[in-house]
Amino acid sequence: MKTYSILVITVLMLMSCRPKHDVPVAIDLHSNWSFKAVNDSLWKPASVPGNVHSDLLNNKRIEHPFIGANEDSLQWISDTDWEYKTSFSVAKETLNKKHLSLNFKGLDTYASVFLNDSLILKTNNAFREFSVDVKSILASENNLRIVFERTSISEEHDKEKLNYQLPEGNRIFTRKAQFQYGWDWGPKLNTSGIWRPVTLNAWNDFKLESIQVTHQKSANSITKLFLDIKKISSVELDKNLTYEIYINDELYKTSKDVFKGYSWTTQVDIKNPNLWWPHNLGDPYLYDIKVVVKNGNSILDSISTKKGIRTVELVTEKDNHGESFYFKVNGIDVYMKGANYIPQNSMQNQVTDAHYEKLLDDVVDANMNMLRVWGGGIYENDIFYDLCDEKGILVWQDFMFACAMYPGDNAFLENIQLEATQNVKRLRNHASIVLWCGNNENSEGWHRWGWQANRSDEEKEDIWNNYLKVFDSILPNTVKGLTDIPYWESSPKYGRGNPKYKTEGDAHDWWIWHDAYPFEHLEKNVPRFMSEFGFQSFPSYEAIRYINQSDTINITSESFKNHQKHVRGFQLIDEYMQRDFPVPTNAEDYVYVSQLLQAYGITKGIEAHRRARPYNMGTLYWQLNDCWPAVSWSSIDYFGNWKALHYHAKKSFDNIIVSTSVENNSLKTYLINDGLKQIDVHNEFQMIFNFDGDMLWTRNFDATLYNTSSILINELDLKDLDIDYEDVYVLTTLNGKSYISYLAKPKDLKLKKAPVNQTIAKTQKGFKIFLHSTTLQKNVFLQANAKGHFSDNYFDLKPGEILEIEFETDAEHLDDLKIKTLNDLID
Repeated sequence: MKTYSILVITVLMLMSCRPKHDVPVAIDLHSNWSFKAVNDSLWKPASVPGNVHSDLLNNKRIEHPFIGANEDSLQWISDTDWEYKTSFSVAKETLNKKHLSLNFKGLDTYASVFLNDSLILKTNNAFREFSVDVKSILASENNLRIVFERTSISEEHDKEKLNYQLPEGNRIFTRKAQFQYGWDWGPKLNTSGIWRPVTLNAWNDFKLESIQVTHQKSANSITKLFLDIKKISSVELDKNLTYEIYINDELYKTSKDVFKGYSWTTQVDIKNPNLWWPHNLGDPYLYDIKVVVKNGNSILDSISTKKGIRTVELVTEKDNHGESFYFKVNGIDVYMKGANYIPQNSMQNQVTDAHYEKLLDDVVDANMNMLRVWGGGIYENDIFYDLCDEKGILVWQDFMFACAMYPGDNAFLENIQLEATQNVKRLRNHASIVLWCGNNENSEGWHRWGWQANRSDEEKEDIWNNYLKVFDSILPNTVKGLTDIPYWESSPKYGRGNPKYKTEGDAHDWWIWHDAYPFEHLEKNVPRFMSEFGFQSFPSYEAIRYINQSDTINITSESFKNHQKHVRGFQLIDEYMQRDFPVPTNAEDYVYVSQLLQAYGITKGIEAHRRARPYNMGTLYWQLNDCWPAVSWSSIDYFGNWKALHYHAKKSFDNIIVSTSVENNSLKTYLINDGLKQIDVHNEFQMIFNFDGDMLWTRNFDATLYNTSSILINELDLKDLDIDYEDVYVLTTLNGKSYISYLAKPKDLKLKKAPVNQTIAKTQKGFKIFLHSTTLQKNVFLQANAKGHFSDNYFDLKPGEILEIEFETDAEHLDDLKIKTLNDLID
C-alpha cells in the first residue's frame, strides 16, 4: 500500500511538471467530399485535393482524356458549373479555440464558398491562397460547399470592358494555369476544382505565420543568419514570451528578450559554414532551422525551414560583344545546363511525390544543374522546390504569364500583386531558386508576332503601358521587396528577329523547328544564354500503344494524330529527317529515328553553346517532360521513359567533355571543364578509324583543363588525310572515357551490317548486358517488354569492344531483349 501511494504521488508530480502546450492546430478537410454538375441532382464521390476531370474519370463518367481523341469529346466539362460539398465535425476542444479559420491553398478558379449556408468567400485566382475567419459560423457539425463557375462567364465579362481585343484568347483574363487552354504540346483540358489542400486552423493567443532566413558573410569566417519571423499574438502575452533556435537539432540560441509586435528579427552566427552548391560543383548542404516559442514552460508554437547558405548574382554587364547574361553562385561563374520544365500532368492531383522524386533524380542523372519553370504552368508544389534544394538543382522561376498580353485594370493588377506576394513569400527560403522572371515571350510576341498590326497608336500605348505596370513595376518591386533573388523582365530579352538576340540577354532560338533552319544554324548562331530551343520527337512505344490502346505501333491513326498539337509537327520531323538521317518505311523504325534526330540536333546545339564559354553561359532546351503522352519536344515522355535526347544530353552535359566540330574541312577539338578544379591530362589520344576498326590516323596530346573553361586544343586539316568522311569515326580519349564523333551526317555514313552479340547476366537490381560487334554499330537501341531503365541507350558501339550496360528492373527474366541500330536501316 505504501509503495502504491509513493508511485501515485510520483506520477502526479511528474504530470504537474510536464509542460502544457497550447499550439495551433491545422486539420485537413480532405474526406467525405462529393461533387456534381450544378444543374444535376446526382452526387458522386470526389477526391480532394483534385479536379473535376479526375473525379469524372474515377467515377467512370468519362473515358480517359489521354487516350485516343477522347479529349475532343470532353470540352463540355469546362463549359459546365460544378459543385463540391462535404460535412465535417469539430471537437469541442477545437471549437472553443479563440481563433478559427478555413484555409484554401488553391481553388481553381471562380469559386463561391459556403459554410453552413453562409457565403464566406469568392475567389478568382487559382494561384492564390485564401483564409477566412469562421469563428462565428463554425459549429460542431458543419457543411462546406464550393461552387465553381465556368471560366467563360468572367472572361467574357472582362473582355467586354475593353474596347479592343488582346492576344491570345480569353485565357488572359483568368489567373490559372494557361496551358490548360491548350498548347502545341498539350491538350485542351481546362479543369476546375479544389486543386490544393483545405485546412481548418485553430489557435488561441499565439501563432507563428512565417519565417524568412537571410544571411550575410562577415569577418573571421562567420556567416550571420537573420531570422525574420512573423507572428500573431495577444498584447498581454508578449511580455512573457521566450524563444529557442535550433540548428540541425542543436540548441543554438535561447533568449528571454521580449518578443513584441508582428515582426521579429534575430541573428545567429555560423562559423565556417557549409555552403550550398549546385550538385555538379559541390554539396547542396542544407541547414535545418527551427524556432520554438514558449510562454514559461508551455510551447505556444514552432516553425521550421531549411536554409542553404549561398550567394547568387545575375551578371548583365556591357562588353565588347554586347551585354553578358550569366549567374554567379558563391562568387563562381556557373555554366547552366538543363531544360525547361512544364507541369507533369494536365490533372495535377495525379502527380505524386514519387513522380517528383523520379523526375528530379533523372535531372541530376543527366548532369543538369538548372530547370526553368515555364510561365504557362503553375507555381509548383513545395515538394518540387524542396527536392531541388536537396539535390542541388538551380531553378529559374517564371511568374505565370506566357505568350500573351494581359489586361491592366485595377482589379486585375491587385489580383496579380497578391498572387506575386504570396508565391514569392512561400518560395523565398529555397536555395535552389536563383531567378524570378516576369513572363515567357510576352515582350517578343508584342514586338515580333504581329500583335500590333491594325491597332491605333492609342491602343498600342495602352496595351504596352499595361504590360509595363505588371512586368516593369509590380513584379520587380515585389521581388525586390521580399527577397534578394534577381528579377528578369521577360524571356527572351529580344526576339529572334532582332539581331541583338545573339549578343544580349537570354535567347529563344526557334529558327530551328518553327522556321525549319538546319541544325547547323545552332553552331553558327550562339547567344549569350540559350533559355529555349528544341525539336520534337515521337514518344516511347509504350506511350504510342497507350494512346492507340493497341499493341501495334501505329503513328497514322486519328487517335495518335490528336496527340500531335503542332500544326506542322509531322511535316517538320519528316523534313529534318530527310536532311540528316535515313528515312525508315515502317512505323517502329520511324519512331526510333525521330528520337535520334532530336538528340542529334539538340546536342549539336548544347555542345556549340558550351564550346563558346564564356561568351555563352547557359543552355536550356525545350522541354524536359510531358503533361500527357504526346509527340513533343520532351526528352522524357509522359511515362517516365528516357528518349534518345535524355541519354545524349547526359553525355553532353557532363562537367568534363571532349567536343568536336568540322568547319571548312578542319576538325576542331575542344576540351570543356565546368568543374572547379584544374585537371592536367597526359598522353591522351585522338584517332581516326574506319568502321571495321582499322586505325587510319592518330596523335597523342597533353593538355591542361583549366577550371570553368573551354579550350581549343587542336585544329586538324582533313584535306591532308587520305580518308573517306563517310567511312570513318573520330575517337578521342580523356580521363578514361572515349568520345566518338563523325565527319559526315548520319544518313551519309557507310555503316555495315553485322550482328550485335549479347550476353545477359542476372544481378540483384536487374541484369547486366554485355554487347559486342565486329563493326561500329551506331545508335544501339535496347528495348524490352519489362518496365525498367537502361544505364545507357541509343549509344555507339565500337568494333571489337565489349560494352557493359545495366538494366534496372523488377523483372526476373529478360528473354525478350531486342536490339535495333542505325546500321540496320542503311541500304
